[in-house]
Amino acid sequence: MDYQEVLGRLAPCGLDCSRCADYEGGEIKELTAKLLGCLGNYGRLARLKAGLNARFGGYSQFEELLAHFSQASCGGCRAENNRCPFNCKIATCPKEKGIDFCCQCPEYPCDEGGTQAVAPFPERWQTSTRPANWKRMNDRMKETGVVEFYLEQTKLPRY
Repeated sequence: MDYQEVLGRLAPCGLDCSRCADYEGGEIKELTAKLLGCLGNYGRLARLKAGLNARFGGYSQFEELLAHFSQASCGGCRAENNRCPFNCKIATCPKEKGIDFCCQCPEYPCDEGGTQAVAPFPERWQTSTRPANWKRMNDRMKETGVVEFYLEQTKLPRY
């Protein structure tokens, strides 16, 4: 994997867009589409099984959720078809400065990045760990290099 490939997968903050459930070329989309195909017309059997096990009564909602994941259409933070629900300054700041990642900025770490690591998220999702995670990811990128950082991230759960 080279730098340009990684650049299309990692957001400027260091989050791995390619492992997001909404990423159009991601594994979650691929696997849910495959699972939907394997399940085929399982809904009929789920309705029969619901009489024996109430869990199957929720199968249609499960199937709808799988269908949603299988139609992911976000190209990531750097793409024209960015479908991220958050208006994040971190997604645009590095571009305005002519760099790819926060850690490449001569002003890193800045108050703006730490603040923006929290700000784009709804209040119920805001935690004191978001700025720390932003800094941890960027420090690690700076230490190991962008490609190595990406390869390390692929071994960790996304969520």
